[in-house]
Amino acid sequence: MIKDIKYFGIDISHLVFDITDSDGNYYHFKNNISGFKKFVKILGVDSHCVMEATGYYHYQLAYYLLESGMKVSVENPLAVKRFIQMKLSKIKTDKSDSRLICEYAGQVKLKLWQGNSKHQIECLQMTRLLSVYTKQSTMLKNKLHGEAVLGNPSKFVIGSLKRSLKQVQKELKTLEEKLLILVKQVHQDVLTRLKTIPGIGDKTAVMLVVLTDGFNRFTSGSELCSYAGLTPIIRQSGSSVKGRPRISKIGNQKLRNLLFMCSFNACKCNRACRALYERIVAKGKSKKLALIAVCNKLLKQAFAIAKSGLIYDDTYRSTLVKN
Repeated sequence: MIKDIKYFGIDISHLVFDITDSDGNYYHFKNNISGFKKFVKILGVDSHCVMEATGYYHYQLAYYLLESGMKVSVENPLAVKRFIQMKLSKIKTDKSDSRLICEYAGQVKLKLWQGNSKHQIECLQMTRLLSVYTKQSTMLKNKLHGEAVLGNPSKFVIGSLKRSLKQVQKELKTLEEKLLILVKQVHQDVLTRLKTIPGIGDKTAVMLVVLTDGFNRFTSGSELCSYAGLTPIIRQSGSSVKGRPRISKIGNQKLRNLLFMCSFNACKCNRACRALYERIVAKGKSKKLALIAVCNKLLKQAFAIAKSGLIYDDTYRSTLVKN
């Protein structure tokens, strides 16, 4: 525990949040602006607030504390859960959880939470809504196909499904256009250069920029691959436990799924990715493993392009050339 820092462990839910500080003091506030104001009054310049990432519930408090000039850390809930399990606690209440989060804060190296800009928040909201509409579009198409297979489909049902599908597709197109405009306002240069990489199209480039915040939060390609959950986990112990290496999958699922879909096209038109895929398959490894390696390669290429100010050149050894 760092001296002169007072930790506040926060267990937050939909309606309330519970706090325990380094001195053992316990507080209970409503999860709204009124509760936030009361909480900030007990904080000082030496305060460090620590909470779990709890879906959407922690965002308002975290941003309020950040805007109030407080130090904030939003921790991976899995890491906090493992710490609580290690303590062998037999009591599971909001109060006990806040106390254990406070203990956790004093024993690990915390990373300060930065939050997202208003521009990035809006882009992410649009991305999530695009995902919802895409699923709805697929569902409606499948339903139309299912009704047609019946042989004597209801005209009313078919008409209703087609109108719904048309509306969803209209919203999808509008959102995609708006998202592209927003991304270009801040990341036009990176967006243009990403599209020079074979295997990365217009929509993929936009999503890569949004999901990585323009690659600004990462210092290396390996760090970015870890964020996407594409790094391998080795399971070996003694002479009896020798599990097959697998990707961690602890990371951004949207980014990982996006890259996996791109990997098929990259194997055809991206020379470096194709060579990597063929080399791994030639060694007798599975095609899925080879595609995951291509995902890793493609993401590192994107990171290099974004950070270097260069564009992709298939004939150049390092695959980059000055723009």
